[in-house]
Amino acid sequence: MNAKEAQRLIDAAVPAGPGTWADFGAGDGTFTRSLAARLGSGARIYAVDRDARALRTLERAVGGYGAEVTIVHADLGQAFELPDAGLGTLDGFLLANTLHFMRDAAAALARLVMWVRPSGIAVLIEYDRRSPSRWVPHPIDSVALPALFAAAGLTRSEIVARADSAFGGEIYVAVGRRR
Repeated sequence: MNAKEAQRLIDAAVPAGPGTWADFGAGDGTFTRSLAARLGSGARIYAVDRDARALRTLERAVGGYGAEVTIVHADLGQAFELPDAGLGTLDGFLLANTLHFMRDAAAALARLVMWVRPSGIAVLIEYDRRSPSRWVPHPIDSVALPALFAAAGLTRSEIVARADSAFGGEIYVAVGRRR
């Protein structure tokens, strides 16, 4: 997926303007760069991933958007810290093509939701109607979203965008707010 496609996907989910956000599972930064472009000058973004090589690539490519991007090397399945941020302080987070790697999606999502302030936004981007595979070991089908979001302490999920995936099937963008 290129940056333009990623931008189109998040436009309906992420309000424009500055805020403090995290891109959990940032990888080499396709969605981090889109998030930075959407939020603009004055925004702070935590780009969190366990892949140090991908984070180095992201760090080299993230300038020029006006947002302050802080690179955090961490495994989302373990406890981690965000510099100068505590639980309940983020305006929102983006979790793109990451939750399907977690065996217990509800528990993982609930841990990440704790970083968001009450009424803060959780944006989930996942593949729809996929069978388990090496690349998507624990698919998150869109029909499972209401129960998943409720278990994580989020309001009812709303799918705000869909796109064909280059790998077959469809990608959806779902939004919920922390209760």
